[in-house]
Amino acid sequence: MGIAADLIIIVVAALFGGLLAQFFRQPLILGYIFAGILIGPFSGGAVSDPHEVEKLAEIGVALLLFALGLEFSLKELKPVKYIALIGTPLQMLLTMGYGYLVGGWLGWEHGPSLWLGGIASLSSTMVILKTLMAQGMLGTLSSRVMVGILIVQDLAVVPLLILLPQLTSETQESSLLVLALLKSAAFLILMLVFGARLLPRLLAVIARWNSRELFLLTITTIGLGVGYITYLAGLSFAFGAFIAGMVLSESDYGHQALSDIIPLRDLFGLLFFTSVGMLLDPGFLLHHWSDIAWLIILVAVGKGLLMMAIVRAFGYGNVIPLAVGLTMFQIGEFSFVLGQLGFAGEFLSQEQYYYILAAAIISMVLTPLLSGLTAPLYGIKKKLLKKEALHTLNLPQDGLHNHIVIAGGGQVGQYIASILNRLSVSFVIIDLSYRAIEQCKQKGYPAIFGDAAQDVVLEAVNLEEARQLLITIPDITTSEFIVRYVQRVAPDLTVVARATGELQMQALYEDGVTTVILPQLEVGLEFARQALLSLDIPVTMVQQFTDSDRRERYQCDECNNSELRTLQQLKYARDMLDLSWEEVHEEGLLAGKSIRSLNIRQATGLTIVGVLRNGSFKANPDADFVLLAGDVIALIGGKIKKDDLFPQGSVNQFDSCPSGNATL
Repeated sequence: MGIAADLIIIVVAALFGGLLAQFFRQPLILGYIFAGILIGPFSGGAVSDPHEVEKLAEIGVALLLFALGLEFSLKELKPVKYIALIGTPLQMLLTMGYGYLVGGWLGWEHGPSLWLGGIASLSSTMVILKTLMAQGMLGTLSSRVMVGILIVQDLAVVPLLILLPQLTSETQESSLLVLALLKSAAFLILMLVFGARLLPRLLAVIARWNSRELFLLTITTIGLGVGYITYLAGLSFAFGAFIAGMVLSESDYGHQALSDIIPLRDLFGLLFFTSVGMLLDPGFLLHHWSDIAWLIILVAVGKGLLMMAIVRAFGYGNVIPLAVGLTMFQIGEFSFVLGQLGFAGEFLSQEQYYYILAAAIISMVLTPLLSGLTAPLYGIKKKLLKKEALHTLNLPQDGLHNHIVIAGGGQVGQYIASILNRLSVSFVIIDLSYRAIEQCKQKGYPAIFGDAAQDVVLEAVNLEEARQLLITIPDITTSEFIVRYVQRVAPDLTVVARATGELQMQALYEDGVTTVILPQLEVGLEFARQALLSLDIPVTMVQQFTDSDRRERYQCDECNNSELRTLQQLKYARDMLDLSWEEVHEEGLLAGKSIRSLNIRQATGLTIVGVLRNGSFKANPDADFVLLAGDVIALIGGKIKKDDLFPQGSVNQFDSCPSGNATL
């Protein structure tokens, strides 16, 4: 079956490799690479010729960059434009110089050492993006810095493909490099001027035909077709795919195109990582393990430190330099392209090519492991450097007093902040996401940029004088750390936290949290409530059902906090009160009369507990309060026949509004 049989073997092997990686809670890419090693020609595997597979794997790289382009936004890249456009070329030049020194230390000649430096200057776009996705870090400032650097590095592949042979060959032709740069500039201009107008219009026409298959075929054709055109023009295949995605990202169908292309991207990405594993010769690795280990250590440590230094030099602090250094230290996938070019052109010997190949693969494998050390190492750093200045926004000049602390500035935290801000309640937000902090800055919210799991950050929000702490962060580890800190410094502080399951809820209650919110439960109850209301089930019965289910789910038998149980019981009793809303009509019996003269309570058992008039709510009106037409009154009482007080056609606000939640 030829290549078809090879593909079947690769997919099956990758499945088992992925299952193995998932079992050990590692990124799937490690399982794919391991599967490639087992089925590759050097291990006596079933796939004897991986070169045909490599050609298909190039599609995976192109589709990844196409998807990256669809997610790419110049507005989102704006905060990192300086480090991307200025810092990345500086990083590549410094890494090339460092790699040249490493090659000399290994005994390599001038030419191969320069190739090593050029190859080491590039990081792996695919591995880093997969790692950030697995860690849930996409969208943070550190990930944005990395993506900005990776984009410029990928753009630099084309000049490197021409520059390295020219610098290490006997006959140097600088005109080839200039020609490549001119081609790249011309392609960019054509795509941004004409492609940005034509391609979105084409997608709009296809989308109107309501054929998902045709839509998927169209976006795949655009991504790979534009990439192939750039390849024919002597430029990078992946570079063209990225530009095509970037152009489509500005269209109305960019999000749909991204969701449709992701499965195809992941499938071809599987081929890429498996083909990378097939290139590794375990025999060569075992025979030269010490030299390869030294090469990996020297490149990883030196490049990582250079990345950290450059990021820090451009003004990025806190966890960002550490995250960039521990994630971008590896040799990237384009090293295979450059390495093959160097080997084919006899700029690199076969042994040197295998050294670079092994170092690149192993450094890719190490990336998720070392990147995962970012949080614990940063925690150690924060403990050792407690006096490090915090980045704060809009804090009151007289400090934080009698305020509410919101740990987590995401959508939930900012929604809470918007309500507190309208009510003029003092509050402060804590978040480690640069994007969230920027949004708080634009809205004028007081905020602190930092990790809420660090003592120095919690000290800055003055929990001793706070009225309440709201933990909207979904991470249970961070929440538990915050709660334990609160128990030490402010044990009487009311704490409300969120959890993703009953086990987490129980753990938080045991740690001392006052109230735990289960977002999934609340959403499910609201869906159930809407469904029951649509079936014309009485509102009071629906309310009793949802309250009963909520009590059962939020029951905390293990919790010894009697005050908490009392508060919960009061809340449930309050929710059971039968509160309804009635509008006072001009032709009714209530308009123009005082509550005393109506004698409603004695006559009907109802009690007026509030009046809504012209947008203002009057709670507990006195007996002399005069009702006017247009007032909406809140009533509590038993079930009675209200037709004696309200004429036919009057509006029962509670019964007529299924989405309302009549609670006192």
